[in-house]
Amino acid sequence: MPDLQAVTTDLTQDSNTFTSQSLADILFAQKFLTKQQYDDVKVKSASKGVSEDTMIESLEIVPEDKLYQAKALILGIPFVDINNVSFSPEALGKVPRAVAERFSLIPFSFDEKDKSLSIAMGNPVDLEAATFVREKTGLNIKSFAATPSDVTRVIGQQYRQELVGEVGEAIKETEDLQTIRTIDSEQIAQIIKEAPIAKIVSTILEYAVTSRASDVHIEPQEDRVRVRYRIDGILYDRLSLPKTVQEAVLSRIKILSEMKIDEHRSPQDGRFNFKVEDKEVDLRISVLPTTHGEKIVMRLLRKSGGIPTLEELGLTGTTKKTLENAILRPHGIIIVCGPTGSGKTTTLYSVLSKLNTTKVNISTLEDPVEYQISGINQVQVNPAVGLTFAEGLRSFLRQDPNIILVGEIRDQETTELAIQAALTGHLVFSTLHTSSAAGALPRLLDLKAETFLLASTMNAVLAQRIVRKICQTCKTEYDPPAAMVEEMKVVLGKFFPKERNSKFYKGKGCDECGGTGYIGRVGIFESLNISERIGSLILQHADSNAIEKQAIEEGMITMKQDGYLKVLQGLTTIEEVLRVAQE
Repeated sequence: MPDLQAVTTDLTQDSNTFTSQSLADILFAQKFLTKQQYDDVKVKSASKGVSEDTMIESLEIVPEDKLYQAKALILGIPFVDINNVSFSPEALGKVPRAVAERFSLIPFSFDEKDKSLSIAMGNPVDLEAATFVREKTGLNIKSFAATPSDVTRVIGQQYRQELVGEVGEAIKETEDLQTIRTIDSEQIAQIIKEAPIAKIVSTILEYAVTSRASDVHIEPQEDRVRVRYRIDGILYDRLSLPKTVQEAVLSRIKILSEMKIDEHRSPQDGRFNFKVEDKEVDLRISVLPTTHGEKIVMRLLRKSGGIPTLEELGLTGTTKKTLENAILRPHGIIIVCGPTGSGKTTTLYSVLSKLNTTKVNISTLEDPVEYQISGINQVQVNPAVGLTFAEGLRSFLRQDPNIILVGEIRDQETTELAIQAALTGHLVFSTLHTSSAAGALPRLLDLKAETFLLASTMNAVLAQRIVRKICQTCKTEYDPPAAMVEEMKVVLGKFFPKERNSKFYKGKGCDECGGTGYIGRVGIFESLNISERIGSLILQHADSNAIEKQAIEEGMITMKQDGYLKVLQGLTTIEEVLRVAQE
């Protein structure tokens, strides 16, 4: 049985308190109804002779999921958010799609030990449905309440989805594995050659490519193997495999990655290519021993599709102009800042593609080389043989480069060499793990950079984050809380449009975006131009707050402001900007 604690809303603990209360009472107690709305519901339901429940639903003043969570609480039935459930192919195979659609229910978990089937129901008090499924499957039924619209959408997704369907078929063919308790190397060698295991692995990868996933996590747990996909920066539970196929799937991926299949105690790394129709991806594989077996993370690097332009990344206005002016200078240092996964490498590749001509020699030093760009000399660091960032950079200076990319400035030696390269006429690009553009300069001083050299060599600093874009298919207008709009006005200041009724958008969730309301991503940026005044602040060892204040006075748009401007353009939501840019 999967760990349902993570996906089941813990509302049943107070069920004794709430059972004697009405739906309006509960929603008011949970602050999903204001006092005015609560009184309004009471008056209107009495005057029109309809139930409070019907009145609340007709007024559409409470989000659907909160409404059905409260209903589940009254009934004393656990509520499950099926958007965050990993569906077991075995469970789905127990109930035909026609039955699921007829009764508005969907099975999501099967427990072999106690022969129980967990089902999410749009109408959890439909005893006929639960009885029908129990008689048809011969299993114990565990009913969970769920939002009806989610159940309808997920039925369409899961029964149509090749991921669960095809993996389920392959698992049926591997049922003989359940008798194997201890699998030796000879058995593994035979098992991984069998079609079902190969089919499971290829289906997992095909779904990753078609769903635009950047990473696939295959995580062994006590009683199952969870498969999660990182789509648009967020991890989604999409599949649950039986424990019996764990070793075979692991070994299949190890062989494809040219790893040792008999090594289970040490981490391993590997890579292989995978092609789905015309889409080819390069997969970087990492295997890590955990308490329940070896965990696999597969990073997908797309070979097709090309490198995005600066405009496609989301760079606009003065932010883009500052960066473009900086890269047109023949020498100096340009730093891109942000946490891991904020798109720094993609931005640098975009800039290098813009500069890449036959008239310049571009060399990069990366860890690892993520995308191969024609016409650029790319080197991967290898500390095992002494090829570190510092050592590679030292060698680069003897290779007559015009432009140098150093993957990351991590230590004093790399900092000194990067400054030296800039002083001797090279344009140097690198990254730093700081949260803001202004924070990069004190960080470089911490790495023992000389203030007078830093002030004279720095061209610009770019800081960035990535936000999810609103799905255009289900994009809808809505009114955000007044407090959020006021906060936006304060942050944007003169940039907030005064003479227009600002519209705000969000995605309702549809099949196209998998119910998330988002599809694709765009960057939010701030670019700090190293002006004469900021140069003098560097010489004075000024902190990041003083540098940022001066930059704003000189016209810098902060990252949060850039995010809010993209909200006003209808590209993303306030929640997304706050998720990534709130300090």
